[in-house]
Amino acid sequence: MDKQITINYEAIENYDHLDAMEKTLFDKAMAIRNIAYAPYSDFTVGCAILLENGEIITGSNQENAAYPSGLCAERTTIFYTGANFPEVKIKKLFVIGAPRKATSSVPIPPCGACRQSILEYEAKQKDEIEIYFASLDGEIFKTKSIRDLVPFSFDSSYL
Repeated sequence: MDKQITINYEAIENYDHLDAMEKTLFDKAMAIRNIAYAPYSDFTVGCAILLENGEIITGSNQENAAYPSGLCAERTTIFYTGANFPEVKIKKLFVIGAPRKATSSVPIPPCGACRQSILEYEAKQKDEIEIYFASLDGEIFKTKSIRDLVPFSFDSSYL
């Protein structure tokens, strides 16, 4: 018997439809994207995380000549957050990625490894993390939880 899975997400038309905090996260993700270390792919990604205490943490992708040694912006940011704010919940994660010289793009979602890493932190804190992924033009997709992007997810409950 075939079954179907659907995901829920919100399409936000552009930057003007964001609230003040969402605009701040967009702006910070865009700014940190501009200083990403991406000499090999020239694909730059910025991430901004809002913590429950109101603090915003940012990070960008960090490439390496030994490709598996690099790290995506989402994991750079979430791992820094986990190391420095281990007991503070993550409320929102905002990501923007595109080729360095692009002036237009489509919303770029987190890769599979980043989705799994975000899932780990969401499970740890026992609270959903809103995920936003945006284009350079301001088109944004929003999910209420990483589980919307990973419907058959693997977490510690299976161990």
